[in-house]
Formats: sequence, C-alpha cells, structure tokens
Amino acid sequence: MKARMNHPVMVVPEAMNALQALSESTKQALPEKLLELVHLRASQINGCSVCVDMHPKLARRAGETDERLFAVGAWRDAPYFSEAERAALALTEAVTRLSDREDPVTDAVWDEAAKHFDEQQLASLVLGIAAINVWNRLNVAVRQPVGAWKV
Repeated sequence: MKARMNHPVMVVPEAMNALQALSESTKQALPEKLLELVHLRASQINGCSVCVDMHPKLARRAGETDERLFAVGAWRDAPYFSEAERAALALTEAVTRLSDREDPVTDAVWDEAAKHFDEQQLASLVLGIAAINVWNRLNVAVRQPVGAWKV
C-alpha cells in the first residue's frame, strides 16, 4: 500500500506539535499501559492498521502482556482486565462510535468510568480517546502504510 499523500502532520508541522502535545498531556494522569489499551481498542474500531500495529509495540514496552493485547478486541469476555480498564474500554468504544446510537456516551458508561477515575484522570482519558481518534482518521484518510512510523 502506498500513502495517498505525505502525512498531513508532515505537511503542517504545527499540527504534529499540537497532536504530540495533546497526547503528552494525557500521560501525567493515567498509566501508560491503560492508555495503550485505549489506543489499541479505538484503532481496532477505526480500522487504522498503522495504530493497530504500533500500539501493541508501545504497550509491550510499557510492560503489557501479549495475552491481554490479543484480548483487547474481546475485552468484555476476557478475564484479564480490571474493572477500571473495562470502564475505560467501554468509554473508548462509546466515544469512538459516536454515530452508532442516539445517545453514544450513555450515563451508565460515563458513571462507571467516573467510579474508577477522578476528574483529572477522566479528562485525560477523554482527551486520550479524542487524540487517538484524530490519528486514526488521519492515517486512514491518507492510507498511511504500516511501518512508516517507527516506534
């Protein structure tokens, strides 16, 4: 596969700086392994091959296991995730699939996440979900090939 164009963040370097700053801001309040699970799940939903390839590698570097990474797509049925991780993954799915239902982020999903994360963590989680969705959309739009970004 060949990219349709140079990646937009390479064409508009200020965008790269902004997206990197947004992503960095989420790392202060949340464990890296949790963020990588969130990034992987959103990327699976969005069909972003670049991020589905990249985020397990980053998660492994952070100490994540293959067993858990392989189960992210079936997190509801896998015994490997804590209640907090399940809440974060449910919120990730809801925020990523905004057009799938009338009330995409239900009170039940939000309240469950709020039980496990304080306001700072919840804000970072929502920002992290938003950031990965931006990256997914950019990569999918330009058909960014896997392996173009080194981790």
